Amino acid sequence: MALEEVLAQTEARMKKAVEAVRKDAQSVRTGRATPSLVESLEVDAYDTPTPLISLAAISAPEPRLIVIQPWDKSLIKAIEKAIIGSDLGLTPNNDGALIRLQIPALTEERRKDLVKQLHKKVEEGRVEVRTLRRHAQDELRTKSKGAGISADDEKRLETQLQKLTDLYIQAADEIGHAKEKEILAV
Repeated sequence: MALEEVLAQTEARMKKAVEAVRKDAQSVRTGRATPSLVESLEVDAYDTPTPLISLAAISAPEPRLIVIQPWDKSLIKAIEKAIIGSDLGLTPNNDGALIRLQIPALTEERRKDLVKQLHKKVEEGRVEVRTLRRHAQDELRTKSKGAGISADDEKRLETQLQKLTDLYIQAADEIGHAKEKEILAV
């Protein structure tokens, strides 16, 4: 039935939205150094915006240090510029072959700012899930009128859609709460 396909497509899109929230949450800085903090930074390499992960080896040899080793040494300045231009608040140390990022200990005020940043990203994910629900509802109503579906079946599908929406919003919230605990841990 075409209406079940609408639900399946919507669920796949909701999964992608929650996965995007997970990736965004990983990019929010905590007191620990993790490569995911800088992996998705866009670097202007060869006149094309490119994610840092595809231009360099990124590692965290110490709890408060990220080391970026570009495969092409001519990109060091571009990588440095991308890090400075990002909202990470980190200053790169360049020795000509490597870039080192010292992760300073977070102050209480900075932790609160990071939590606000995280809440904003989680809310964007929740809004995306609700938008997907609205589009699916519109599509279900349109298709059910054309297919002569009974009001009970239409209501059942809308109930299933709402359950999916609740499930994925809860998943986004759980990601946010876990990351918040990580940020606030001293």
